[in-house]
Parts: sequence; C-alpha cells; structure tokens
Amino acid sequence: MTNDTLAAALGGRPVAAPLTLSAWMQARAAHVEAALAARLPGPSGLAAGLAPDRLHEAMRYAVLGGGKRVRPLLVYAAGELVGADAAVLDGAACAVELIHVYSLVHDDMPAMDNDDMRRGRPTVHVQYGEAMAMLVGDALQTLAFEVLVAPAGSAAQAGMAVPALGQPAERPLAGTAPEPVKAGDALPATGSGSVPVAAMVTALARAAGSWGMAGGQALDIEGVGVRLSRPQLEAMHRAKTGAMLSVSVTLGLLAGGEPPAALAAAVKRYGEIIGLAFQVVDDILDVTADSATLGKTAGKDQAQDKPT
Repeated sequence: MTNDTLAAALGGRPVAAPLTLSAWMQARAAHVEAALAARLPGPSGLAAGLAPDRLHEAMRYAVLGGGKRVRPLLVYAAGELVGADAAVLDGAACAVELIHVYSLVHDDMPAMDNDDMRRGRPTVHVQYGEAMAMLVGDALQTLAFEVLVAPAGSAAQAGMAVPALGQPAERPLAGTAPEPVKAGDALPATGSGSVPVAAMVTALARAAGSWGMAGGQALDIEGVGVRLSRPQLEAMHRAKTGAMLSVSVTLGLLAGGEPPAALAAAVKRYGEIIGLAFQVVDDILDVTADSATLGKTAGKDQAQDKPT
C-alpha cells in the first residue's frame, strides 16, 4: 500500500514519511516490552500464602522471556496510521501479546506439543510444573482483556507507571493489588470518535476463540497423521495463526475510533495475508533451522506427523 493509497483511504489526509522500518520496530518493541512489564503483577511483599506470588513470577517468566512481538507491532502500525491514543494502543498491544503467550504456554505442555524449550530457555511447565503452567495461561488470558478495557489503570494495578516511548519502566511497588474497573469507565476519545471498546473486546475474543486461534489449534490436533487438502490446510492456518495477526491490525484501527470502510477492508486483508505467510515461513523454518536459531525444538512438526 503506497502513501497515496493510504492518504486516499484516510479521506485525503497526508501520510507522514515514516522512520526506517528497522528503527521503528526496535523502538516499538522496546516500548511494548516495558508496557508489558508494567502491566504484569510483581512481587506482593506479603507473607507467604497471602498472595499468589509464584503464579505472578511464572507469568512474568512466560511473557518477558523474549520474542519478536510481531502482534504488538501490527497494533502500533495500524493505530499510528489513524492517530490513535498512545495509552489505548499500549493496552491493545499488550492484550494481543498476552493472548499469544498464553497460547504458547498451553501449546508447549505435554498434552499438546510437549516441548521443553521456548525462546531459548525451559518452557513454563518445565520450569514451574504443569499445574502452574495451566494457571499461567488462564491468568494471562484474563489479564489480556483487563488491560484492553482499562489500558491506563492496569499499569497502576501492577504497581508501575507506563513509560513514555524510549524511557525505562519503573520498579513495581510491593503489595499493590488491582483496583476494580468501575461501571461506566470509558477509554479516551481519539481519531474520528470514541474508542469502540465493545467492538475491540469482541474482535479479540473471536480471534482467540473456537473460530480463531483455539479452533485452529483443534484442527491442527485432529490433522496429525492426516494428509490435508490445500483448502483445509489454509483454513487451519488462517485460524491458528492468521486470526491473531489479523485482529492485531484491526485493534490498532479501532483504537482510533471507527475507521473508514476502505481502510478497514484493506488492513483486514493485509492482516489475513500476513497471517498465512507467517505460518508458512514458520513451518519451513521448523525443517530448515536448528533449535538454537529457533529458540525451540526444531523438527517437531515432522516428528509428530503434523500437517504443514
């Protein structure tokens, strides 16, 4: 999509010349890392047995252990295109990454892919046990929706302030407990109008649910040892991987208010194509790259006779 095409989709508004892609990605990746750290619960400072400190430790281990942060980058790219509020974008970017990480935690467990390594270190169930890993995934999924609907408040709930782009995160405050989201709380008005919170929640829930990521994972499990047709394989990839990549750009647009129809359609299609391409490349790397490069066990798909 050229700048002229984007300008037309935005109703004639000019599009500023971007930073180099590499510099932009590095800056946003560092920023979302700090934003995630700010939203994850830290040590409570309370006596043993009074707070789930080990669960919180495991959640931080799972999320802050590296990663490409592709989904948050897509949120920022789409949101900055429409001038979305920075705090709303941070909430959406953190939400998609928390959903993604929860899926990895569960996917690595013995009942699923049974992988011992993720992002170059032991998986959560290896480090903390299977029961705790299950709870980590559950807690990250619910936290995702919390930070999506209360992007500014959630940082305070974790006892930290969200840093400005390029600034370091503050240390957590011991003993800080979450404040409930009050009825009637709203996200700020940005772009062309108020942020459609319900639409954002619905989009993320669908992308992560049975018609999206979870459903794609189910198709993947059922496809073990089965030769799938190309339409079946593409349907699995669109759900398993593509849904969360596509919703990332959708959330970025919605963070700026209701987007122009032409822009929404173009960006949605872009997200779908990126999702399919991402999974194809991932499948190829599983065969061609080694475990050290991947940060996880190479050759798992072929060893388990999974469809690719």
